[in-house]
Order: sequence, then structure tokens, then C-alpha cells
Amino acid sequence: MKPTLALFAGDPAGIGPELVAKLLADDAAPRAADILLVGARVSVEDGMRAAGARFAYERGEAVRAPAAVRVVDWNRVDESGFARGEVAAQNGAYMLAGLALGVDLVRRGIADALCFAPLNKAALRAGGMRHADELHYFCELLDFTGPCVEFNVLDTLWTSRVTSHVPLKDVSALITRENVAEGVALLTRGLVASGVASPRIAVCGLNPHNGDGGAFGREEIDTIGPGVELARSRGFPADGPFPADTAFVRAMRKDGQGYDGVLTMYHDQGQIAMKLMGFERGVTVPGGLPIPIATPAHGTAYDIAGKGVANAGAITNAFALACRMGAARAAAAALA
Repeated sequence: MKPTLALFAGDPAGIGPELVAKLLADDAAPRAADILLVGARVSVEDGMRAAGARFAYERGEAVRAPAAVRVVDWNRVDESGFARGEVAAQNGAYMLAGLALGVDLVRRGIADALCFAPLNKAALRAGGMRHADELHYFCELLDFTGPCVEFNVLDTLWTSRVTSHVPLKDVSALITRENVAEGVALLTRGLVASGVASPRIAVCGLNPHNGDGGAFGREEIDTIGPGVELARSRGFPADGPFPADTAFVRAMRKDGQGYDGVLTMYHDQGQIAMKLMGFERGVTVPGGLPIPIATPAHGTAYDIAGKGVANAGAITNAFALACRMGAARAAAAALA
């Protein structure tokens, strides 16, 4: 089933518009999905000029139209456009409106999934965002109060975390049996939604050497291990906890004993490993939400914006993953 994707071009001051131009100039993307490109036409055209790549598009929200790409321009900017490479409230307000429109297209069933190009959090806050990150902005837009988390995806390996954007000194207190079990469940469901029928999950410890039997901390004994057992009892199999410095070695094994997902205890425990393995290929998925969303794991790269040298690997992977999740969602809806 060919899905319909809402594709938002991201921060107009960064590399997002040119990444989208490179993505859509390749015939593979329009063959994979019907595309509703959310973005002011001035930003879309600027991205094509910067990338040195053009794609054909029409304007409007109609689905299954002859054009594979339709630009949904909600007229949020005048013809002067945006300053490139700068944090600005105008850009932040534009991004918030673009994300809201993309979410609305999926929520109304006009699109099956949302993919968006990189954002700048400082600009989002300058533009009026009151949340710590876009994940919680999505929760507000969707009126969603259930558990959610950020997944990071590199090729076939997914990671999630028990704690996220919090100070490192607060991490230990936030690791509970319930939070570990919930983390395993969210990661499992995310992998299943992406097409992995029976995901294998590895869970990291917190302390050096996995606590070395309690010598360097008891979190593995008192909370993480019991959390893994609680997840298993709920039907979400997982292994661990494993020492964090070898967990990714285990996960990447090619002998059939590797893992599809790794649950880490804090932000950088997984992010450093994933970005070292493939900074320009990684994808971020806001997990647990009622609609599928994907975005590149890297940022807006203001320093190279407009130069046409930005690598489109991550946006290509994010688009492909959004297509898979969107097609699965559409198929499930057709059977309901």
C-alpha cells in the first residue's frame, strides 16, 4: 500500500529545505509515497536553489492528485522569506505552525505519517514553544497523555531510554522498576510498528561494570534487573541488564545473537554510541504517540546552510521509515 506522507521542510534558516529538495529531486521518494509538502513556497524554492536540485510540485491539500508532490502552503510568511543561519522568533513560530499542520493532516486521515526536517530548539522557544522538546509539543497537539519517549534509529538498530532531557545528577532517582518495564514495552511496540515481528531487546545497566555486584552502585540489583523481569511478566521479553560499555557490542553481533533494540538509562548512554556509528544516517522517532512520526537525528547545521553540501542520508532514512510506519498504519486502518 502506497502511503501518503506529510513532509515538513523544518527550520527555514537551516539545512532542512535543501535536504528536502535533494530528497524529492530523486524519483525514489515520489514513487514510495504521495507527498504533502508542508512549507511556505518561498522556503521550498530557497531550498531548491541552495541544493541545486528541483522537483515538480503543485499546490493544495488534495490527495491522490496527478502530482506526486503537493505543497501545502499556509501563508505564514511574506515574500521576504527568512534569514539563513539565524535563531529568530519568526522561524520558531513558522516551525510550530508547520508541525501543527503536519500533525493535523495525519490526525484527520489525509496523511498516514509525518516526516519533518531538522528543527532548532532555541528558535522554537523564541517562537513560543513552552515544552522541553517537540515530543511534548506533539503530545499537546494530539491531546495525548500516555507514555511516550524518543527512539533513535540507525539502520536496523533502535534505541530508547528510561530518562531523557534531565540533569545527569537526577538520573538514578528516576530509574524505577516501572519505568524500566515501560521503556521495554514502548521500544518493543515501536519496533513492531516498524515491521519487526518479534523484537529482541537488550537493557543497559547504569553503573561501571554493571555495578560489579553492588560494589559500584545497586541500581542494577534493586531496580533495573527487577524492571526487566516485570517487562517479561507483561509479555515484553528483554535481556539484561548488561554493562553499558558492551551492550552495543552485543546488539551489533552478526551471528543471529544480536538485538533489534537497546534500552539505555540516560540520554548520552545511547546517543554517543549511535552517533559514532552513523551520525549522517540516524533517525529520531517520537515513540508512543498515536500517529507515526520520523525525523533526522542531526540538527539544523546553520554553519553550512545554503551551501548545498548537507548530506541527505538521514532525511532519506527518516522518510523511508515514515513510509513503512505509514503504510502499516494505513493497512491496519483498512482492516479495522
